[in-house]
Amino acid sequence: MSHREKQDMTSTDLIVATHIILYVADQARSAAFYARVLHCAPSLDVPGMTEFRLSAACVLGLMPEAGIKRLLGSRLPDPAQGAGIPRAELYLRVANALEYHRRALEAGAIELSEPRDRDWGDRVAYSLDPDGHVLAFAEKQVANFADAGPE
Repeated sequence: MSHREKQDMTSTDLIVATHIILYVADQARSAAFYARVLHCAPSLDVPGMTEFRLSAACVLGLMPEAGIKRLLGSRLPDPAQGAGIPRAELYLRVANALEYHRRALEAGAIELSEPRDRDWGDRVAYSLDPDGHVLAFAEKQVANFADAGPE
């Protein structure tokens, strides 16, 4: 983007909301899983789409694989062909990553990594949801100043 194009951008050019849509094999099963993990009811739950409000500007959608195939047609590769192969990561920074991770495991997620401090400054736990999407629950690491010693 040129300097001129950047100058011409107005606030109406900015993204105002984000919808992350995961294609799922079984909408009801995935909706029940995410309701338990996120500890909230869906904001929308109709045949073909379940949505969870993650923040004021972000929504997680769950759409049946067959539904997106019907919607977009034969040019779209069949999402069911990638079943169980991680194709997306849902990275959520939350106030209590361990609690979210625990609920995910209790709801049937497969643990990939227990909560650990990561190089980028987050403490993160990883798991797989029932459709093989990677779930990451993260929180900022707390610096341990007691180990720093006197200056």
